Amino acid sequence: MKNIYKILIAFVGVLAVSCNADAVDERTILDAVSTPEITAPATGQSFVLDVNKASEEVAKFTWSAAEYSSQVAIKYTLLIDKKGGDFTAAKTLATTTNGAKEVSVLAKDLNQAAIDLGGQPEVAAEYDVKIASNVSGGFVQLSKGLITMTVTPYTGKVPYDFNDWYLVGDATVSGWDNNKGNQILFRSGTNVNEYVFTGFFKKGYFKAIKNLGNWAPMYGGANGSLVYRGTDADADPASFEIPADGYYKFKMDVQKLTYTLTTYDASAAISYATVGIIGSSTAKGWDASTAMVKSSFNGHIWSLGVTSLNDGEMKFRANDAWDVSWGGKTPFSGGGTGDNIPVSKSKYVIYFNDLDGSYLMIPNQ
Repeated sequence: MKNIYKILIAFVGVLAVSCNADAVDERTILDAVSTPEITAPATGQSFVLDVNKASEEVAKFTWSAAEYSSQVAIKYTLLIDKKGGDFTAAKTLATTTNGAKEVSVLAKDLNQAAIDLGGQPEVAAEYDVKIASNVSGGFVQLSKGLITMTVTPYTGKVPYDFNDWYLVGDATVSGWDNNKGNQILFRSGTNVNEYVFTGFFKKGYFKAIKNLGNWAPMYGGANGSLVYRGTDADADPASFEIPADGYYKFKMDVQKLTYTLTTYDASAAISYATVGIIGSSTAKGWDASTAMVKSSFNGHIWSLGVTSLNDGEMKFRANDAWDVSWGGKTPFSGGGTGDNIPVSKSKYVIYFNDLDGSYLMIPNQ
């Protein structure tokens, strides 16, 4: 009897394998039929890019449809490479989904691609552009033809390989809105993992978020231990608590996963009428300050929207005079010294705290 059962089980196994093999054989095979080809703009055009029109459309690219052996959802990628390149190191100008066969390219995106490919600011160079299609990341077809264009880039984004963190919560200026003028944390100029904010908090709670408008990544915590929330699917960490309205110093280390939250005595802090930036990198040079905007929530926090700065140096000073000034030794972030801050040409969003001299300068194209 046992032998009969063994034979029956073996037979069923063979039948199952046979059925699975038949099902595989019956699946539709997808083949690439014809490549997409760029139809506009015409080859040979020249683009002189303007830093003051970085967010404007510089060209609209269109192309013919790629064909596959079955009806599928096609994605397109617009690629650019140095003149004569083989496109193995090409940069992506834009992508489209749902079969869209046109895209507008902004000046800042074309500019950054040219810079990334070795282009020099204010120097014209030739580049080749192709269009590629794919289906779910596979079955890639690269256009056989290409267009060549001349691009003169401007000084692009200054490399900025840092993370920034913002406060959110009813103890802060933005409340629990994660995209409403949230207070940024100041990053140490010598330790990229260390962030600090010294200033006014209301009684309540707060957390730290990385990207405005998103609840993850996030940091919360309790009893001096930071808790990281990487995605929305992860558990929500505890909030940091502010027991009463007042000034506090919050400091966190995202490598050690530690934090401190202590009261801060601001009774002797001076309330300045104005704070501005000044220096060879600023529009007015060393002759006059460019005024910053004082926070209405915290009178010691200052900011300046997208501002063009040149290669050079700068400092912060109060009341358009040299009686009180602040500086630092490191670009982008730092503070606490009287040194001139080194600056590379770009557009920046600038933050400053007159309580401890902390500054943060985020290059922004």
